[in-house]
Amino acid sequence: MKNIKFVRVSRDITQLKVQMDTGISQSTISKYETGEALPTVENLMLLANYYDVSLDYLMDRTSVQRSYPNQ
Repeated sequence: MKNIKFVRVSRDITQLKVQMDTGISQSTISKYETGEALPTVENLMLLANYYDVSLDYLMDRTSVQRSYPNQ
């Protein structure tokens, strides 16, 4: 899950800031970024909305960061 870390670092956002904005603990974010844990669907959706990217991007299924259109 390299894109979870890449999008955060490329936007110069700390794990602590993500924690404060999303409610996902810093240690959990760290585990996602290092591959120690897989994100829950709920947390994937939170992160995709937070970074405004697609779930496919966060899951390394595409290199295109754009999010899906709102319904």
